[in-house]
Amino acid sequence: MQTALESALLQLDSAARHLGLDDGLHQMLATPRRSLEVAVPLRRDDGTLQVLKGYRVQHNLSRGPAKGGVRFHPDTDLDEVRALAMWMTWKCALIGIPYGGAKGGVAVDPRLLSRNELERVTRRYASEIMPIIGPEKDIPAPDVGTDEQTMAWMMDTYSTHAGYTVTGVVTGKPVSIGGSLGRGGATSRGVMYACFSALKEAGVDHRGVRVAVQGFGKVGGLAAQYLHDAGCCVVAVSDVGGGIYNPRGLDPAALLKHLRAGADTVVGYPGTDEISNAELLELDVDVLVPAALDGVIHDGNAAAIKARFIVEGANGPTTPDGDAILEDRGIVVVPDVFANAGGVAVSYFEWVQDLQAYFWSEDEVNDRLKILMERAYDEISTLAAAEGLSLRIAAQVIGVGRVADAHRTRGLYP
Repeated sequence: MQTALESALLQLDSAARHLGLDDGLHQMLATPRRSLEVAVPLRRDDGTLQVLKGYRVQHNLSRGPAKGGVRFHPDTDLDEVRALAMWMTWKCALIGIPYGGAKGGVAVDPRLLSRNELERVTRRYASEIMPIIGPEKDIPAPDVGTDEQTMAWMMDTYSTHAGYTVTGVVTGKPVSIGGSLGRGGATSRGVMYACFSALKEAGVDHRGVRVAVQGFGKVGGLAAQYLHDAGCCVVAVSDVGGGIYNPRGLDPAALLKHLRAGADTVVGYPGTDEISNAELLELDVDVLVPAALDGVIHDGNAAAIKARFIVEGANGPTTPDGDAILEDRGIVVVPDVFANAGGVAVSYFEWVQDLQAYFWSEDEVNDRLKILMERAYDEISTLAAAEGLSLRIAAQVIGVGRVADAHRTRGLYP
């Protein structure tokens, strides 16, 4: 099974061949502009010292400042962050916002840390990457294992060193300190818009379609709720503890309330059958939303997937080998580089609002996101139909092509 970085590079290879990029430009696009690895010392609550590894990769800066999330996860490493930063570059270019791609992270399991330990990790990590971040350089945001509180700590750390409040240094922060209305559920709402665009193109009414969501977390949980509220029938969801299934449908809002009340997992929720994460992927549904981690759909299980549509809420959930099998079987894959772009889109809106010190209503934010997502899908599907490409390759060609054009226009500094 391919790693995230191998998948990202193979996808770039396909787009570069289609675009006819020369070897030099191809190599530039495959190579991060900056890769920073830092030590993150953590004083634990019991007084012991633990040294963690932290990363920040700026893949490309040709179209604007770098933009990308920060994840806290025990499996985070430099290659994963490089892949995620590359995907962010194409994602920003694809949906037409003036950013390059970046990503960061700390190799730590946040579930094993106290709140005070999380704050110390966050502030030390922020201080270590401070020389390369800023509202005109690189703007972090939440990702796996981080949230708006993490961003508040990062903003405060940066602002304390600057000597004044710099709201635009991060996005995805609380509304009370310069965050945007609508940002919290933006990635999930974007997944819904992407799903509905694909269904509409295929002539399928979204009301009543059967949906399974792998990864009932920040993205998958709200995506399930939004899809349910719009009339879809969400029959299965899962998290790290396993999955649940009810052929008559689930109530995602009730499930989220159950988790917020202290439950560790969705497994065991009354009126549901227990299934594994692997079994969820192979359910007989109309729409599958992989919203957990990368590489969950691969050459070992792609032939068993029954969903007609796959809408990628996570980054890199399908490997290139798995993708080829799905394409041969006629399964429509709405790719991550587009499907989960709602988060960075509304992060851009937040950044713009911070720079102006003028804020929009939640309806304005959601309406702007809907317009942006639908326009991007039209561009992807038009190119795919015109040149006989999958939606993934079409999306990559558009994103990579726009970054390549920016490189050519700016030229090469000697």
